Amino acid sequence: MGGIDVVTLIIVVLAVAIFIKLVSVLGRRTGHEQTRIERYRAQQEARQHNGELVGQDKVVTLPRRERDEEEEPPAASQPAQADGEQRMRDFAGGDNEVGQALVDIFRADPAFDPDHFLQGAKAAYEIIVTAFAEGNRRTLKTLLNAEVYDGFTGAIADRERRGEQIDQSFVGIKSADLVEADLKGGVAQLTVKFVSELISATRDRAGVVINGDPKRIREVTDIWTFAREVPSRDPNWKLIATQAAN
Repeated sequence: MGGIDVVTLIIVVLAVAIFIKLVSVLGRRTGHEQTRIERYRAQQEARQHNGELVGQDKVVTLPRRERDEEEEPPAASQPAQADGEQRMRDFAGGDNEVGQALVDIFRADPAFDPDHFLQGAKAAYEIIVTAFAEGNRRTLKTLLNAEVYDGFTGAIADRERRGEQIDQSFVGIKSADLVEADLKGGVAQLTVKFVSELISATRDRAGVVINGDPKRIREVTDIWTFAREVPSRDPNWKLIATQAAN
């Protein structure tokens, strides 16, 4: 009672010795602290020089251009421009008026490609012919301008009032040729002559065929004009006029 426990005394002595050792180690300078700081600062400066933002534990690289000199000088594009214009004339097949109009469109819109246009025109032709037979106004609205849309939907409405229905199968397009081209007021207009094959028959309310033949393939020729505002970002062409050659 009142005496110092030997075990407790040993523990206290060890604790004091450990504390003194830690203080001596943590408080000692090795001479490398400045080197580490300088290395860190050098890394920061290098990252900033390379267009990097350093924040907390993230490094985000900013987009930047490597060399302005790598841009193609305007003179280098002249051969490509000349080649493109010659391609327009070749596509016209000797029709100087159409060829010059295609050149004008190409100059206004270097991305214009008549082959690509014709492929899209053929796809649009099939969609429009099918949508008209089905009375699909929503599809027609996306591909026709206001005037042509009113004409198509008016014909559909008349057909519906009479209780008539068109049975149609689109067989295919035999040919699609560019016959006219123009550029006026920033609006390009291209006219295509389509020759297609259809099986079509119109039935009355009782289902009796009153026009066409549901078993015979019929050849149809249509002349359609598509237009697009060249400065517009919208790449789509719309049908603005139709003619029936037969």
